[in-house]
Amino acid sequence: MKQYRLGPVFFLLLFLLSCKEEISPLSDHLADLEGLEGNKNYLSSPFFAAGDRVYMVGHQDGSFPDLGWHVEGEMGGIWNHPIKLMDGFTAALQLENEKFCLDKADIFINYPIGNKHVFQSQINGLEVERFQFVPDGQEGLIIEFTFKNLSQSSIHFDFEFTGHTDLMPVWLGERANMIDHEDVLEFDASRQAWRGKDQGNDWYVLFGSTLKPKAYEIGSSTSCTYNPRGKGVSGKLSYNVKIEAGNFQAIRFVVAGSYQSQQDLEKTYELLKSNAEDYLKDKIQHYKKIAENSKLTLSDKKLEKAFEWVKYNTEWLVRDVPEIGRGLGAGMPDYPWWFGVDNEYTLKGAIATGRKDLVYQTIDLIHKLSEANGNGRIIHEVSTNGVVFNPGNINETPQFASLIWWVFQWTGDKEFLSKYYPTVKKGLKWLMEENDEDGNLFPDGYGMMEIHGLESEMIDVATYTQKAFDDAAKMAKVLGETEQAKSYQKIADQLIQKINEEFWVEEFNSYADFIGTTSEALHLIDAAIVRADTLQKPWAVEELKSTKKRLSNYLKDKKQGFVIFHNWVVNTPMEMGIAERDKALKALDKGSRFVNPFGVFVTGIDRDESAETEEGSFEGSKVFSYTGAVMTLPTGVQAIAENNYGRPDKALDYLQRMTRSFGFALPGSIYEVSPDYGMMTQAWNLYSYAVPIVTQFFGIQPQAHLKQIDLKPQLPKSWDNVSLANVIVGDNVLNVTYYQSPRGLIAEISQEKEDWEIRFILENKNYTLLKVNGSDLDLPADGAISLHIKGKTNRIELKK
Repeated sequence: MKQYRLGPVFFLLLFLLSCKEEISPLSDHLADLEGLEGNKNYLSSPFFAAGDRVYMVGHQDGSFPDLGWHVEGEMGGIWNHPIKLMDGFTAALQLENEKFCLDKADIFINYPIGNKHVFQSQINGLEVERFQFVPDGQEGLIIEFTFKNLSQSSIHFDFEFTGHTDLMPVWLGERANMIDHEDVLEFDASRQAWRGKDQGNDWYVLFGSTLKPKAYEIGSSTSCTYNPRGKGVSGKLSYNVKIEAGNFQAIRFVVAGSYQSQQDLEKTYELLKSNAEDYLKDKIQHYKKIAENSKLTLSDKKLEKAFEWVKYNTEWLVRDVPEIGRGLGAGMPDYPWWFGVDNEYTLKGAIATGRKDLVYQTIDLIHKLSEANGNGRIIHEVSTNGVVFNPGNINETPQFASLIWWVFQWTGDKEFLSKYYPTVKKGLKWLMEENDEDGNLFPDGYGMMEIHGLESEMIDVATYTQKAFDDAAKMAKVLGETEQAKSYQKIADQLIQKINEEFWVEEFNSYADFIGTTSEALHLIDAAIVRADTLQKPWAVEELKSTKKRLSNYLKDKKQGFVIFHNWVVNTPMEMGIAERDKALKALDKGSRFVNPFGVFVTGIDRDESAETEEGSFEGSKVFSYTGAVMTLPTGVQAIAENNYGRPDKALDYLQRMTRSFGFALPGSIYEVSPDYGMMTQAWNLYSYAVPIVTQFFGIQPQAHLKQIDLKPQLPKSWDNVSLANVIVGDNVLNVTYYQSPRGLIAEISQEKEDWEIRFILENKNYTLLKVNGSDLDLPADGAISLHIKGKTNRIELKK
């Protein structure tokens, strides 16, 4: 990223800028950038302006209500982690003795790099646009109001901007001795701006504009009713504005923060004030690069657009706190900090979409924070002040091992593998020696489903453990630890067999939620009956009561697999491809029952018979809960699972269900809970899109350390002309186009490095290899097609 420095004539320029009455609107730079207009029914729902240091959360109508539950009512506003800067701001104008508060926008437009609110209906003859963006790498943001005179005469009005400070610590701040105090405001005469400070800490905020205010005072706006919670204080800046008929005027505001010093605060403020346009151009170019990597082209334009914006969404969630680290947060607004497992899913999609930088930074951060455990255990959740809330659920340690191998396959970076392999070894040792009390190779404890009491031998923990040992065996082999590789592989092979035997429950055509004793199962059934009855799911109540009656005859201490909740994690054996095929197909068909038009239920017993036809807003509980939720991660897992067993059309159906949530509430984003509940942007959506699209439909499965890329396409029937461009694999770049018709399939493949080997593998026995680069090869079909080729460009033709 470019660094803008203060030159020797800075103060002269600052003086001239402060006197300047007219500036070109920043939104002029958005002409060739796609903006998505929001649904007017969701103007009173959240949006955020994203940056890696600072971000702002408010409502699409331009207001800043109290929202969020981690720090109750405080997750909105302007954050500079590990502190909050402001609850938000209010803007108002007075025209001919009438006062108008700009908190009821008519239109909200979301851009990859920022957002715009348009106020059209409040003031006759005047249209107001509010545009904001957050420069990356800086502790501040830029807000610009553009006033357009649509009337036939000049308009003269007073405009006031009121900033509402709330300098306070992030979640778990008290554990890091971060204590909130009352804020104070002081007017900075040299900058004509308000400077706020927490009285007990060196936490600062500074806000002002490109114009000199005609007046300033402490206190809330008289035109807007806004009383946020907290220990903040309000500072008002007033301006006199006159616009001739048909003209416009833009007023630009800067908000800067620091949790270190007043000097840092003022430096940031001046940089942002002087270089706003350059920072905006940089950000636009950065996002264009994100769009170009792993660029998907389909006839299904909604899915194509969702895939592109999910890549943007991922960048929105980057959280950089230099004193702690830089890495991908989980979701906005209540999970802006870092998680082990969320990244263990998300980063698989990130490396497949060209984000090696982000992948390496996040893994380094999670690894560094996990080292405090001292035993290879991977953390679950850590606040941006470095306080670890949960040292790690059981599944996170094996999933970290598989993430390391996955990334190595894409990068071929042996130094990377060597760095993290010792932690993988320690983690697997901890996993089996401290968490497998009965020695049956199934670790005990919470996996992805954090249901109270559900802490026995979980199906997802067992599955991810198997995959971890299998991947660790490959790591050991690459690093020359032959005997260790054999040992890991032996455990992996044993686990496949045991999972398929001991977790499979034939009468349910499903893998068990967990293995435990009859007593444990009966206790959980009672809780599940209450849940199902409360949610009015009569089929689930009936099934659970039947299961309870049957179990009443079992020995209380007998251990076996139980299907109670139909949790989505029962699909993980298919997600990892370790389920025996006959069991997999039965389980996938069973899993397809627990869906609605947006995807897969987190807990299957929450579904009812009307779910398949319900496409409206999610009705969540008054207290934040995932009960009754359909989520993108379970839906993505189901798509990956279907692809693993050669059913791409069913996999595509799940992606299309997820895509129904795209832009449903927040334009350009997909909520965590479909279609409009929970986090408004969620990191692991990238896993749910990129893994099935890049690695399964297009079939790109690299072994970069061998300079080899396997192409194993399995295209949905509706994908007739599709391409994926600029796929970064190691130091190579791959482009793939597939043309599919009733007569056959054509694959056009290009790469930057001609010495890399492409292994084109097609397991569909309906195809015969016809031509390679124009040469006839009319060979008889004899099962799977496997073709090894090199060179920068290749064209493969197959006939049915």
